[in-house]
Amino acid sequence: MKSVLILGGGIAGAEAAIAFRKKGFSVELVSDRDHLFIFPISIWIPVGTLKYSDASIPLKKLARRHGFTLTIDRVTAIDAESRRVWLEKGGERSGTDAVVVALGAAKIQYPGMEHARSICASPQNSLYLKERVDAIIAKGSGKIAFGFGGNPKDKSAVRGGPAFELFFNLHHKLKKLGIRDRYEMTFFAPMPQPGARMGRKALEAMDGMFRDNGFKTRYGKKITGFDEGGVMFEDGSRLESDFTMFISALDGHRVIKESNLPLNPSGFIMIDDYCRIDGIEGWYAIGDSAALEGPEWKAKQGHLAETMAVNAAHNASIAVQGREGTLKGYREHLNILCVMDIGNGAGFVYADGIKEVFFPMPLFGHWLKHGWAHYYRFSKLGRLLRTSGV
Repeated sequence: MKSVLILGGGIAGAEAAIAFRKKGFSVELVSDRDHLFIFPISIWIPVGTLKYSDASIPLKKLARRHGFTLTIDRVTAIDAESRRVWLEKGGERSGTDAVVVALGAAKIQYPGMEHARSICASPQNSLYLKERVDAIIAKGSGKIAFGFGGNPKDKSAVRGGPAFELFFNLHHKLKKLGIRDRYEMTFFAPMPQPGARMGRKALEAMDGMFRDNGFKTRYGKKITGFDEGGVMFEDGSRLESDFTMFISALDGHRVIKESNLPLNPSGFIMIDDYCRIDGIEGWYAIGDSAALEGPEWKAKQGHLAETMAVNAAHNASIAVQGREGTLKGYREHLNILCVMDIGNGAGFVYADGIKEVFFPMPLFGHWLKHGWAHYYRFSKLGRLLRTSGV
């Protein structure tokens, strides 16, 4: 039986472990967390409509269900030339027929980031943000500032949707409590039109919701840092805030940056359309660890990460196991796809460079996304049939 070592137990890595097992590989999954955290639904933890455990799937359950080996450990070094990997507790790993790098990404750091925790960084931040939400509500009034940043070296490395979703969900919670009018809510971003890659229709709808709900904006100003009382910008201006949440753009994972893997300027691994790492036979990179090639509007998203995982397993079965078949690429699956939750409804967004779709889903959309959360969990555990990337 051919073997594969998968580095990372996030959305991409967990899907890769399942996909490679289906192809008959012996799989070892290395993760520094003992659970798969479902980031797309973590927006509901800070506002109290979801528990942390509801957004988590124990990896040992996935390992038992799908028959792969789980190693809870931290990857400390990768040497592509000698085809070796080192773990903090487990030491050296080598000799596998294939390696999949799915370690995720780091975040661009700003001074004072401890004052602006992200919903898309450490999963535990969702619990910290819940404490901050509870505290600002207990205070009875205040200024709230949410935003996200970009990476000028790699425009695909941005994650703004969850910032909008949490912003709207907090607004909805404050309205339900009858105290929304006591809070000034501002959204900030360094780009002039945050969310533009979702398409014109979605952007116009977003602008309308901002106007209708009395949100303020601070766009087009480069962010230089944060402190306990707000956000600082390059032009010397300042946004006062009692509660700041900021999703920094993605950057290359530290271990990957320190490796001799082929990297782009931001530290993401260079791959071809088939997720093969350039120049290293049998090695693949997927999800946030990989450098995407394609149109200007491309973005790293969960459904694409899962498609890359399944494609890597398929392509490895041809290259390593000698199966017949046609290689599958990820670029044809590049699109912007999301159901943006706003607490009492949602908006469906799709854009692929040729067409763009946006339509509102009042109330129904909110519960549709909750339904997807259950579907994702149960299908991962093999209790429901699931198509990867959905």
